[in-house]
Amino acid sequence: MTLNKRVLARAAFATALLLASSVGSPTFAAAVKPAAAPAVANAAENRFEVGTLLVERHGDHGKPLILIPGLASGAWAWSGVVKQLEGAHVVYVVTLAGFDGRTPVAGQVMPQALQSLKDLIRTRKLDKPVLIGHSLGGILSIALAQSDSSLVAGVISIDGLPVFPGTEAMPAQQRSAMAEGIKAQMTGLGREQFAAMQLQYMRAIGVLDADMAQQLATHSSRSDPDAAAQYMAEILSLDLRPGMAGISVPVLLLSPYNAADGAILRMQEADKTAYYRSLMAGTPKLDVVSIAPSRHFAMFDQPRLVGDAISNYLQALVGP
Repeated sequence: MTLNKRVLARAAFATALLLASSVGSPTFAAAVKPAAAPAVANAAENRFEVGTLLVERHGDHGKPLILIPGLASGAWAWSGVVKQLEGAHVVYVVTLAGFDGRTPVAGQVMPQALQSLKDLIRTRKLDKPVLIGHSLGGILSIALAQSDSSLVAGVISIDGLPVFPGTEAMPAQQRSAMAEGIKAQMTGLGREQFAAMQLQYMRAIGVLDADMAQQLATHSSRSDPDAAAQYMAEILSLDLRPGMAGISVPVLLLSPYNAADGAILRMQEADKTAYYRSLMAGTPKLDVVSIAPSRHFAMFDQPRLVGDAISNYLQALVGP
């Protein structure tokens, strides 16, 4: 690469921190309120709980898939993807504790979510499902495949990486200290402040369309602020890179890119793709595909491109 990857990544990370630091903005606080009711994207054929997860089951035949949304997201994040996949696959869409109106759980949340995903596979006797995760959901998918690849057939991660971009060169102690600082900043936010943060995030980093940003912020603001803070702290502390070689199944990483955002950071599309590949170094069966133009919620900005990438992966894995 011709550009300094570390400088670019830290610039992106600084942007995210800047957003988090401005949660008290009265302009945004007045612009959005938490949703009064959950946004249910599809009528689930079955709805049940496993561990800390709420699970919705769609479809009745085909290769099982588990869809895991990201931070402060619910099943609504996968509405279009479910419609595309449920005809040929049994699709399990999970919602993590504390998100989309669900009650939070105490303690370390990532290990509980990871164990609950394993319990879902085992108790429902799912035959090597494919994990499809967005952001936090992608991280959980990577972690599960890393801890026990025998449980799954593959992983698709949309903008979810084994280490948070911009922290890869930090010593573990520094990363943990930063995580605790972010957690302290986010913990105890009022509902209006949290809704303001969600709108600001969605407008700047979440999606390209302003109306869509408003909709997604309204949905995500139903999540518990303290739960989001806990998950965020654990994500920032995490570094799964040492175990990437242990993932024996194929991994597809979708890397969103928007030229206007990249221009601010002086990052070309190829640079970002190469940088993401470097963070996944050591993964035996890895493909990195850029999705452009899009931001973090690529499945809303570019549903066709994301859908095609998922379909191509599944066809190569399990056949037509």
